Amino acid sequence: MMAASDPADALQVGLYALLSGDAALTALASIYDGVPEGEDPAWVIIGEMTATPDGVHGLEGRQTSVTTHSWARANSFWTVNDIGACIVGLLWHRHADLDAEVTGHTVWRVDHEFSQTLMDPEPDLRHRVDRFRVWTTQT
Repeated sequence: MMAASDPADALQVGLYALLSGDAALTALASIYDGVPEGEDPAWVIIGEMTATPDGVHGLEGRQTSVTTHSWARANSFWTVNDIGACIVGLLWHRHADLDAEVTGHTVWRVDHEFSQTLMDPEPDLRHRVDRFRVWTTQT
């Protein structure tokens, strides 16, 4: 049996490639792992990940909770909801598309767990959080 490998780095790279490669999403927002100082919204940050072991039949696997954060300067949530809907459309039940961008792990399921809109202390800044659960098997 091979040593277990956390899929976080591979998922981060794969998510960035998939999201930043979509013309509809990048027309709405810039995609970042971390936002450069001075950048003005709209943007998407590939955020926090939490992985738990989920292997079967001698195969190393993980369930990884992945969070994306969408931000926009707007007077309503419409913009971040449009951005979030685009992200959900790219990921939910689209495991083969993400798997094509991930190295060292097979992505075999992606579920959308929730979305939440949040007010920011800045009155014209809107924030949406989407969380996905990604099942992988180490290859």
